[in-house]
Amino acid sequence: MSFDIASLKSAVAAHGAVARVVVAGVEGSAPREPGTAMLVWDGGQSGTIGGGALEYEAAAEARAALLEGRDRVMRKPLGPALAQCCGGAVVLVCECYDAARVGALDGPVVLRRVEGASEMALALKRAAAQARNAGAPVETLFQAGWLLEPVAKATRPLWVFGAGHVGRAIVSVTAPLPDFAITWVDTGADRFPETLPDGITQLVAANPADVVRYAPVEAEHLVLTYSHTLDLELCHRLLGHGFRQAGLIGSKTKWARFRSRLKALGHSEAQIARIRCPIGDPALGKHPQAIALGVAAEMLAKPGEQAAVQGQGG
Repeated sequence: MSFDIASLKSAVAAHGAVARVVVAGVEGSAPREPGTAMLVWDGGQSGTIGGGALEYEAAAEARAALLEGRDRVMRKPLGPALAQCCGGAVVLVCECYDAARVGALDGPVVLRRVEGASEMALALKRAAAQARNAGAPVETLFQAGWLLEPVAKATRPLWVFGAGHVGRAIVSVTAPLPDFAITWVDTGADRFPETLPDGITQLVAANPADVVRYAPVEAEHLVLTYSHTLDLELCHRLLGHGFRQAGLIGSKTKWARFRSRLKALGHSEAQIARIRCPIGDPALGKHPQAIALGVAAEMLAKPGEQAAVQGQGG
């Protein structure tokens, strides 16, 4: 898990002062891992550190911290204190942010003292330096009152073509996930929902196939438009442009026709086979949200190579 500065900035802009509660350390069994965070403000919150009594108490203490304007560190033995069956213990760090404080966040890591007066541990210095100077990966570390967190960075560009029922369902499921940077494409602004999830890049194009050339060659693509003609053109353009992986909504019959037409357009069988169709998990059904769950699970389970399965009608 990592420090999502963009979401924190959005929350501060919308709600003013916001408390960020992060799981800094874990001993034994706990609901969530170090680096998991939630945002809390007067009258609301987003994210979760595991739910239940732990989250309820942490949210209440976060609101108290906001009233006081003071950060705090909370140590919670889950069994004795909260009657939770996990049996472990967690350290929670609650920090209060306003526009000035969140605006000062910068760099690949966030490293700060959160309690006490100890000198920074050498391991933290080294990890932070390697992340800043060499881009080395770093995990959430809490030592001697100092907390180090990597800053969230979207590493998987995902282009979704189509803002219909399935497109909306897929975006709603994938937008909250870490790592994805989503570009959502359709033919008119009125085809999108009035409110887009945070972090979504909306792209309106009279012919969505024309924007394929702007996608990074390492991007992942989902083709979900209202038109089989447009779907075919998108597949054709993607095969000529390059991609990490691509999926097309449809039936086996649709895909058989597309394979034949794509071959006639000059693409080899090996190239065409890189597009998966159908997408999702047929066992979940054809409801848009069911398709979205299957697609998201597929992408998370096999981020590099995903097998085509039986799926949607189309």
